[in-house]
Amino acid sequence: MTSRPVALITGATRGIGAATARVLAPTHELLLGGRDAAALDALASELPAARPWPVELTDPAALAEATAELSELDVLVHSAGTVLLADLDATSAEQWRQMLELNVVAVAELTRLLLPALRVRRGQVVLINSGQGINVSGGWGAYAASKFALRAYADVLRMEEAANGLRVTTVYPGRTDTAMQREVFAAEGREYEAKGLLRPESVAEAVRGAVLATPDAHQTELVIRPAP
Repeated sequence: MTSRPVALITGATRGIGAATARVLAPTHELLLGGRDAAALDALASELPAARPWPVELTDPAALAEATAELSELDVLVHSAGTVLLADLDATSAEQWRQMLELNVVAVAELTRLLLPALRVRRGQVVLINSGQGINVSGGWGAYAASKFALRAYADVLRMEEAANGLRVTTVYPGRTDTAMQREVFAAEGREYEAKGLLRPESVAEAVRGAVLATPDAHQTELVIRPAP
């Protein structure tokens, strides 16, 4: 390992998480978080100073064990998440729990465990949110609720940790060409079409800009939409 700053990225096996890992690789040591150990190994082999960090984010005991090794951390990027499309009258209690557990509770717990390490480095937390965290649509109830909760969490974290020098950035991407977006199109009964969608690399570049911003520039919220 080198003396470069360290970034931990969840959801690094695909989509925006993997793209973020690639754009931060030239400047950061990387911890690649995810469930798929083989995919993490493959990505780590492509990047300098990167290593897999496989963990089940919804398992508090596993999180506590995995974070115990980290005494200093410069950047924490929360990119892992799950999506569900269903009308409210068709969304079960278990589905609500699933949305909130990964999209909110896991984020809060991982951040809580890593706050001491982030404070040491006066680091930064980046949360990949969604357009549904700003404006809701019918059929997106549980997902949108989780993203509004994530937005509130980020805002409170920013306030509470300002005295410790932490930066907190929420990124609100529009629809992005990812495997998750393919699931969304299928749930909507539409044939997948990448035209008109953001590229994961474009969202990752916005994350990179926030992470590398000069000390006087705290980018608190970034809204990214596909160009017309």
